[in-house]
Amino acid sequence: MKVLGIALVAVGILMLVFRGFSFTQEKKIVDIGPLEINQKQKKSVDWPLYAGIITLGAGVVVLVAANKKA
Repeated sequence: MKVLGIALVAVGILMLVFRGFSFTQEKKIVDIGPLEINQKQKKSVDWPLYAGIITLGAGVVVLVAANKKA
């Protein structure tokens, strides 16, 4: 249980520090024999601030519950 709590706290802190991430995806537009046309698209994944707060809080709750059990 302690490992889960520590992992949730770490992920929660990372979610608060880094509000999202972006990546580039290559999409095939045309493929006619030897001719191939690709397009690079930049996509981003963002999460709300409260998601990091909830994750961090859940980690703290799990850690406190694990300490009371032991």
